[in-house]
Amino acid sequence: MATMASLHLKNPIANPHSFQKLRKTHFTPPLNLPIRHHPTSKTRSALRISGSLIDPDGGKLVELFVKESEKDSKLNQALNLPKIKLSTIDLQWVHVLSEGWASPLKGFMRESEFLQTLHFNSLRLENGSFVNMSVPIVLAIDDAQKQRVGSSSSVALVDENDDLVAVLNDIEIYKHNKEERIARTWGTTAPGLPYVDETITNAGNWLIGGDLEVINPVQYNDGLDRFRLSPAQLRDEFEKRNADAVFAFQLRNPVHNGHALLMTDTRRRLLEMGYKNPVLLLHPLGGYTKADDVPLSWRMKQHEKVLEDGVLDPETTVVSIFPSPMHYAGPTEVQWHAKARINAGANFYIVGRDPAGMGHPLEKRDLYDADHGKKVLSMAPGLERLNILPFKVAAYDKTQNKMAFFDPSRAQDFLFISGTKMRALAKNRENPPDGFMCPGGWKVLVDYYESLAPVENGRVPEPVAA
Repeated sequence: MATMASLHLKNPIANPHSFQKLRKTHFTPPLNLPIRHHPTSKTRSALRISGSLIDPDGGKLVELFVKESEKDSKLNQALNLPKIKLSTIDLQWVHVLSEGWASPLKGFMRESEFLQTLHFNSLRLENGSFVNMSVPIVLAIDDAQKQRVGSSSSVALVDENDDLVAVLNDIEIYKHNKEERIARTWGTTAPGLPYVDETITNAGNWLIGGDLEVINPVQYNDGLDRFRLSPAQLRDEFEKRNADAVFAFQLRNPVHNGHALLMTDTRRRLLEMGYKNPVLLLHPLGGYTKADDVPLSWRMKQHEKVLEDGVLDPETTVVSIFPSPMHYAGPTEVQWHAKARINAGANFYIVGRDPAGMGHPLEKRDLYDADHGKKVLSMAPGLERLNILPFKVAAYDKTQNKMAFFDPSRAQDFLFISGTKMRALAKNRENPPDGFMCPGGWKVLVDYYESLAPVENGRVPEPVAA
């Protein structure tokens, strides 16, 4: 059986500094079975088995990389172009766009695309059809940058080291109405929204859109690049595994046994529907997350232990990193999460309580209704081809000492362990009830919070990579 590295490397050179026990783990071992394909559906109510992976939005996966034969000329062209320096989050969006997660989008949004996204949560294509697009993918510039661009029709996008990342062509510069953007995306302009504070409040007053040409695939050199499979690479992997259904599960938290129950039960349901080899895409979010979320490197280490301990079946699970930044925009953002997985080949999407939500920044309540995310997904324009699988409620069954689906007829037998409670237990080095999380995964979580313990001077250190 192949090792985890053999399937997730984007290049053959493994980073020796990550996943020291790499050869003992099996995130995505190959299956040597005859090729099968997953179903598509014209409606959510009438599923049918068919013979190909679900088509990307717009019918074609739009990758935005410069051809190898054209790189030298593109580099020479960029020398004479105005330069815009990308922030970390800007670079994450270049990553998203370049690999086709936002297909059929061809670059940072021009004004017409921006307005359609804000007001309709969808984009109208040339043939009159619609695709879902619920979060703006835009690049902000300030007055000085706008002046430097002048009348140029193209700009060079560079990283923090001034190395060329991409060229943006046929550009359009338009007003960045921050209040409108925030209100339409989050449904509130209350202070304290993490993504807003990080990337919008102090951003420039202009947005620049255009067609993107990316020089090289974005690399982070954090030991995890081999897990950042593009939509095209994921589609290839599903083909190799003979998947006839792909069901996606996004998370930005450690996996506990309740999550695992939901995922394994979903596969059981798909088998009962007639599918022969449903494959799970376990797809942790890898872009920007707020400061109190568990960092990606620790989450990936925890996911590794979940598969090592057999909580999920490595032969029917593909673990990969979704490069998008996190907005915490609830029902608006969950549409983006679902749409992107269509482009990766998923035709089923698991959605739970308060997806992409957060607590209200000013009041002691959730910012969004916990049920609205799954309701919106079932009605969202442009997502008709995607089959939405709402969570069943899972809780700790004290009579069985394991996570189980909640039975309201014996509610007294169940214990709900919230994320807040889970974090408090880990911070205090206390163990949860047996059967809540696999021991190896729990130890990773405890080790992470131990790494944040105040040092002698009382300061809490910055999170460190796993």
